[in-house]
Amino acid sequence: MSARIQALAVGRPRLVDYRGGPISTSIFKRPIAGPVMVRRHNLDGDQQSDLSAHGGEYKAVYAYSAEHYEWWTGRLGRELEPANFGENVTTVGLDEADVAIGDVFRVGDAELEATEPRLPCFKLGIRFGDPGMVKAFAASGRFGVYFRVVSEGRIRVGDTFERLRRPDTVVPVPELARLYLRDHGDMAGIRRVLSVAHLDPSWRGYFEKRLPAVEG
Repeated sequence: MSARIQALAVGRPRLVDYRGGPISTSIFKRPIAGPVMVRRHNLDGDQQSDLSAHGGEYKAVYAYSAEHYEWWTGRLGRELEPANFGENVTTVGLDEADVAIGDVFRVGDAELEATEPRLPCFKLGIRFGDPGMVKAFAASGRFGVYFRVVSEGRIRVGDTFERLRRPDTVVPVPELARLYLRDHGDMAGIRRVLSVAHLDPSWRGYFEKRLPAVEG
């Protein structure tokens, strides 16, 4: 894998109108020059709004691919703004299909562990000014990667992703989205995900509850 950081962005909660009322969101992020310190739960200058859906230990840093931006530009027929998907890190060369749950990378002075994909969220519709973007995002298979911070440190534009270690059970990050959004009856896939030692506890609980229903 040859991947690097193309851009960095952070954002704090702001109120926007949604269906006639205010909601708080941090999806409107602004580019920064860096370097920036990566902390356990976010980057300096960044703050998640809804910790039930974003942020926390297993969703501290969100990365999205510049190659995905090229695909979306062609699909939507317009140029996109920086950090349009609410990511902290825009990458070049990071193929999420080749990123496994539990892969640990050195990025700059930090160590980051891949944990899960981003799932479709109504706030994408707000950011793009199009409610249909939520379904389009789900159908695209281009979800990006959330990271847990193993070791804090500074990162900057141009820093590369060096894979330091990989778990014994290799499950690509997008598999979680596939099992969650489409292939609900894939019992073998669910079992394989549950065998991953570094699985986010919330995902483990979700699949453990589903497995008996699938088997029954």
